[in-house]
Amino acid sequence: MPAAQRQITRADILPDADFAKVRKERRASLLPVKRLRRVELGPVCTFYFETFETMLFQVQEMLLVEKGGEAQIADELSAYNPLIPQGDELVATVMFEIEDERRRAALLARLGGAEDSFFIQIGADKVMGVPEGDIERTREDGKTSSVHFLHFSLTEAQKAKFRDPTTAILVGCDHEHYAHMAALSPAARAELSKDFA
Repeated sequence: MPAAQRQITRADILPDADFAKVRKERRASLLPVKRLRRVELGPVCTFYFETFETMLFQVQEMLLVEKGGEAQIADELSAYNPLIPQGDELVATVMFEIEDERRRAALLARLGGAEDSFFIQIGADKVMGVPEGDIERTREDGKTSSVHFLHFSLTEAQKAKFRDPTTAILVGCDHEHYAHMAALSPAARAELSKDFA
């Protein structure tokens, strides 16, 4: 299926009993890919770049754990299909990961609007992330969510630069209270390039 039309359908979903039998093997096969698609940004933020395979596994996990059966499938597909890259973009789940509840609340209270501050730098081009439009991620009191879903749309020229090993690729956040950048490794760049049609 072309990357621009890749979606999880009902036909891709295994029954819970069948998924339970292959769950461990599927998780193990995804780990090397997920490592390449994980980029730490500063001390408490991580980008997880998604794929059809990571989203399919997530859907199967939700169905297995929540036991919603057939009635739950449509909701899961509606939630996770928008996070599958469609050939001209990268899609990331971005998480602020702080175990201590008070520290987490204090930081998130200072990061209102963070969802509009994430970017990918491709050479001289800065591609801003566009938040998934499902729900507002910053509350009226200015506190942001610890999880953000972002789309980074690239032009054909930017995709070509992204694939060029001589071009520096960075992910970053330019929020005044969390300004950080991180370089992509050559292996991560090669892996993420697979998302382009």
